[in-house]
Amino acid sequence: MEQLFREYPDVISVEQLQEMLNIGRVLAYKIVKSGAIKSRKIGRDYKITKTAVINYIQSDNKEVRL
Repeated sequence: MEQLFREYPDVISVEQLQEMLNIGRVLAYKIVKSGAIKSRKIGRDYKITKTAVINYIQSDNKEVRL
């Protein structure tokens, strides 16, 4: 799994999350705000570790209410 995202830095933005998961902006923010992917809000931006994205992909519980 690490090889899949090797071109991304260890800490990513929501925009990079969109690219990694091939999803839109609204869904990316819903996933982050719901806590499904652990993130930290710094100022106005969310910062997400690449490890958190990998854990999300490998988890069984991916339900996010739209």
